[in-house]
Amino acid sequence: MEVKSLTKFARMSDKKVREVAKRIQGLNAAEALEILKLVPRKSARLVAKTLASAIANAENNNNLSAANLKVKSSVVNQGVAFRRYRPASRGSAHPFKKRTSHISIVLTDEK
Repeated sequence: MEVKSLTKFARMSDKKVREVAKRIQGLNAAEALEILKLVPRKSARLVAKTLASAIANAENNNNLSAANLKVKSSVVNQGVAFRRYRPASRGSAHPFKKRTSHISIVLTDEK
């Protein structure tokens, strides 16, 4: 059985989050959570929060044991980009984007 968890509009670029999310694919869910706690990046905290939510969904909604769960896929998609402006020389303004991402984790209990 598959269990999903989705975090939308995470305030970090999808490229930065995708680097961490690729590392946990195929691992045991509890093992992946321990690995993410040791990674010193903000993106690791966002992915760990989504993974913990997926584990909680499996335990509460589907009566599955966390020990048997495996990360089937962890996908990070690009979210909306907030447009902001920064002051520049001679009274002008330069635009820049604050990017967001959507983190999706799928767990399965199949072997």
